[in-house]
Amino acid sequence: MDLWFTEYQKDGFGITIKVKESLFHEVSEFQTVDIIDTEAFGRMLLLDGLVMTSEKDEFFYHEMISHIPMLSHPAPKKVLVIGGGDGGTVREVLKHSSVEKVVLCEIDSFVVDACRRYLPTIAGVLDDPRVDIQIRDGIDYIAEQKDQFDIILVDSTDPMGPGEGLFTEEFYKNVNAALKQGGIMAAQSESPVANKREMSLMYPLLRKAFPIVSTFVGPIPTYPGGYWSWAFCSNDVKPLGYFDEARANEITISCKLYNSDIQKAAFVLPNFVKEIVKEVH
Repeated sequence: MDLWFTEYQKDGFGITIKVKESLFHEVSEFQTVDIIDTEAFGRMLLLDGLVMTSEKDEFFYHEMISHIPMLSHPAPKKVLVIGGGDGGTVREVLKHSSVEKVVLCEIDSFVVDACRRYLPTIAGVLDDPRVDIQIRDGIDYIAEQKDQFDIILVDSTDPMGPGEGLFTEEFYKNVNAALKQGGIMAAQSESPVANKREMSLMYPLLRKAFPIVSTFVGPIPTYPGGYWSWAFCSNDVKPLGYFDEARANEITISCKLYNSDIQKAAFVLPNFVKEIVKEVH
């Protein structure tokens, strides 16, 4: 008997993937954590039945959320990743030679432990001595930080359950306060295909916390609609206002998606996305 996993979307579509076997299933204090082995995408992390990452397509997300902001800073030394317990974003951040410390603030230890065991190609860098893992609520952690980080990456789940509080004006203002001068926040900002309402609510809140707010986009095969967005926010850095092309060329060697052309093209938005985030045409 064939076993299939389906993630359903509220608009009446979804993604269906043939499953070879279930490798991990636990219910934590915060959510249900599963790792399944699939025919099409290899091992896959699910949280509350939603696809978070897979071995085959994880690079689409992790390279975009990391390198776009990292290469907009001349020398990022201290980086915070909120969420991202699978370790993929941390892995990409550590490709930058200037990085001295990465704090991974993940609310759920089950996610970190399961990914370390079953997704080593994604989570394998979490033992790097430059990585400081904080198992705690990112909302509380960021409220305690002032002028600490060059880059903050909000690698959160959707605005529900443990991720809900990461989509508020108060949280974004606390992120701003935690950034050093010249600092940048990048945050996943949902799918312009499947999550138009969530995106349209998120960007006004970001603009209350940051004077510079822009959007970049890219494909992710296993995410709703196959098309994703990220917010680029800063007090003093505009998208493409600075770009370290030499470091980009070094990073590109180890990337499957990212290159300097992607950096420039990612901020070119289709008109329907501009409408959602209220950018001027």
